Amino acid sequence: MTEVAFKHTIPLQLRFNDVDKFGHINNAVYLTYYDLGKTNYFESVCPNVNWDTDAIVVVHIDVDFMVQIFSTDHVSVQTSVTKIGTKSFELTQRIVDSKTAEVKCLCRSVMVTYDLVKHQTIPMRKEWIDAICAYEGRDLRTQK
Repeated sequence: MTEVAFKHTIPLQLRFNDVDKFGHINNAVYLTYYDLGKTNYFESVCPNVNWDTDAIVVVHIDVDFMVQIFSTDHVSVQTSVTKIGTKSFELTQRIVDSKTAEVKCLCRSVMVTYDLVKHQTIPMRKEWIDAICAYEGRDLRTQK
């Protein structure tokens, strides 16, 4: 994988119920952290998202757990769009220690734009593609 420049970062609040009986954050909870990161990313970067009619759904996800996260840790989720197709895009995210930048977990996912009214996939809106490419600082389209 090529080096990803993460421009979007949000701090995470670790909750008491995120911790499992082994004293670290349960692996299933990581996906909720990644959901927070991607939702915030799109609300911040993409104009005119109408969550009543537009959806961005996960169709594939890979997660690599590198270092345990404990309830006393201070971590952030970083998000970057790394490739854009016609109806889908690739998203790379990671959870890092907020002080040391140590990577705790890495997530790669394929997302699809979806019409909640018609119940079908739809092409990505040009205004979203333009906004994402401008934010990331490069053209990410696979088909130009």
